[in-house]
Amino acid sequence: MAEIGFYHLTRTPLEQALPRLLGRVLASGGRAHVLCGEAERARALDAALWLASDPDWLPHGLAGGEHDPLQPILLGADDAPPANGARFLLLVAGADSARLAAYDRVLDLFDGGDPEAVAAARRRWTAAKAAGHALTYWQQGAGGWERKA
Repeated sequence: MAEIGFYHLTRTPLEQALPRLLGRVLASGGRAHVLCGEAERARALDAALWLASDPDWLPHGLAGGEHDPLQPILLGADDAPPANGARFLLLVAGADSARLAAYDRVLDLFDGGDPEAVAAARRRWTAAKAAGHALTYWQQGAGGWERKA
């Protein structure tokens, strides 16, 4: 079973929060698969990651290229096993995965200002809990991410 953290975005948009979380994944020696709800969203995040300033360098690529196995971070909209062997899955923009158990750690990021996104995150929480995954809930606070009960 995967360890799944739900990350409630309340202070910064995804484009600012995602680079910092990915930086932590890379600093731990991990590889990540960023699963987006739509291919267009994956392309937009790809562009945003190249412009990120914290951290200032996030090597990554869009899934589907010939160098996918070499990419520390792959972005895409396909729930297939990532070619880079990622053990971290980041669910963004309403994405869901039928393969949660295939990862060591899952980060489910959702926009707290969007009632539909919050409702969808609650449904994913309920399903993940029923499947027996270990769940944690994180919310953005003044000093960064705060774990909530």
